[in-house]
Amino acid sequence: MEAGFMEGARGGIFYVLHPPVGLLRGAVLYAHPFAEEMNKSRRMAALQARLLAAHGFAVLMPDHYGCGDSAGDFGEATWDGWIDDLAAAAELLHSRYNAPLTLWGLRTGCLLLSELLARGIAPERCLFWQPVTSGELYLNQFLRLRTASEMMAGGKESVKALREALARGETLEVAGYMLSPALAQPLAGARLAPPACPAHWMEVVMDEGAELPPASCRVVDAWRAEGASVSVSTVPGEPFWNTQEIREVPALLDASLKCLLEAD
Repeated sequence: MEAGFMEGARGGIFYVLHPPVGLLRGAVLYAHPFAEEMNKSRRMAALQARLLAAHGFAVLMPDHYGCGDSAGDFGEATWDGWIDDLAAAAELLHSRYNAPLTLWGLRTGCLLLSELLARGIAPERCLFWQPVTSGELYLNQFLRLRTASEMMAGGKESVKALREALARGETLEVAGYMLSPALAQPLAGARLAPPACPAHWMEVVMDEGAELPPASCRVVDAWRAEGASVSVSTVPGEPFWNTQEIREVPALLDASLKCLLEAD
């Protein structure tokens, strides 16, 4: 494992690079999820990166600006800045390993990768873990963390009122994170678009053999109707990105490795 800093749009971006073991099969760029979901999923992401590296994939894992190890504070982060930093990370990865590129995202990381694709990045494939398909719905869910906390304290804030405050240019504290309009407003406008390359959509479900949730099925069906190549897999496990304790889902690691090896 190699760790270091790369030059980002607004400051130093910390990254971890897992070099490939043996024959180089491909390069993988990871986009992590939002706020506390990032912290909850660090172990699963690291386990997957190590597993992929052990089978010949170079895996680059940048830490978004303001997300702890990189420069800046969360309240200073912008959505466009995160996309710029991912584009710079893709260039760094390509300069080190001239190999077929896989874009791997988790939750809102998939939204970021979708916008990165719109900038002309042309990967061999995309690997989407539990993708968020609507930034607006996700933002509302995030803001409900604050309204729930306020309700327990006797307050009566609403998601609508918080959205209006963001629209006025106010920065809000939500679950210990300072959320700026420059981050919240573009997130609200983000939508997961079908990539031009093959996509592998993977979700964690409670019961083995369970199908995708209806909302995800509708998106996948719409993508296929537009001619997109998308494969779907479900694996049993706990939603590690928002569990109280750190959790592992070995079946997801194995399924993701198998997916990339079969596509190689």
